[in-house]
Amino acid sequence: MPRRQDKVIISCALTGGIHTPTMSPALPVSPDMLAEQGVAAARAGAAILHVHARDPKDGRPTPDPAMYLAFLPRLKEGCEAVINVTTGGGLNMTVDDRLKAPTMLRPEMCSLNMGSMNFGLFPLAERYQSWKHDWEEPYLRSTEDFVFKNTFRDIARILSVLGKEHGCRFEHECYDVGHLYNLAHILDRKLIEPPFFVQLIFGVLGGIGPDLANLMFMKQTADRLFGSDYLWSVLAAGRHQMPFAAQSVLLGGSVRVGLEDSLFIGPGKLASSNAEQVTKVRTIIEALGYEIATPADVRQQLGLKGVAAVGF
Repeated sequence: MPRRQDKVIISCALTGGIHTPTMSPALPVSPDMLAEQGVAAARAGAAILHVHARDPKDGRPTPDPAMYLAFLPRLKEGCEAVINVTTGGGLNMTVDDRLKAPTMLRPEMCSLNMGSMNFGLFPLAERYQSWKHDWEEPYLRSTEDFVFKNTFRDIARILSVLGKEHGCRFEHECYDVGHLYNLAHILDRKLIEPPFFVQLIFGVLGGIGPDLANLMFMKQTADRLFGSDYLWSVLAAGRHQMPFAAQSVLLGGSVRVGLEDSLFIGPGKLASSNAEQVTKVRTIIEALGYEIATPADVRQQLGLKGVAAVGF
């Protein structure tokens, strides 16, 4: 069985590399928006802030470390949340691209997709007739013929560069049951050590579907593979975000919300900010009788190196 999680960790993924500016005016793309929304999400109860960077000129995802440095020091100064920097970045970035920022920034945590996968965003393009920027529609449509690449060699390299050399810990993103077995293989090779943090992800086209039976299957598989060595959390895309969060809490897990994963706060209603989603999921957690974890709790539970050791 997984180790008992007495408190629920709320992660908030601020912007990601999936949604585009046309889809919501609340999607943070500028350093000011990212800093303000990140601090507000932390104050609302997010213990971990999962971050990507955007080019403020047109909102496209960017691996440029300068874009991260335009807002990460402000997050560090404005809140105590653990900063979790992506190694996924955005579509069509190479592993070298994706390592540029985290290698320079040396954060406490990084995300790590536990395998290569079809990553289909192209159905989103059918929902909009006009676009704010000319890159958006081709970016989405190109994913009909796109594979996000993270081979075993890529994963080992990322773990070595960021984990061994810079002391980062990881949010191990598992989009399907095979990714759990990939993680077990990495554990067998002693490339990571417990306790590690597993993010079970549902509803991305190309990964496992958003069915509650799949959540149970993924959790049971992780329990069988990892025993008491791991902590776990759930994110589900789009309208499945809050129902899956509630189910995760009832099963003893943690939750991830944020505008990377869903732009909505209710049926047909766009969220006004990341903090609004954090506030809603915190209300659910506390209504179910659970307590949220603080950043200090997360640092202790995951054995993080501490904010004084980061590079920003």
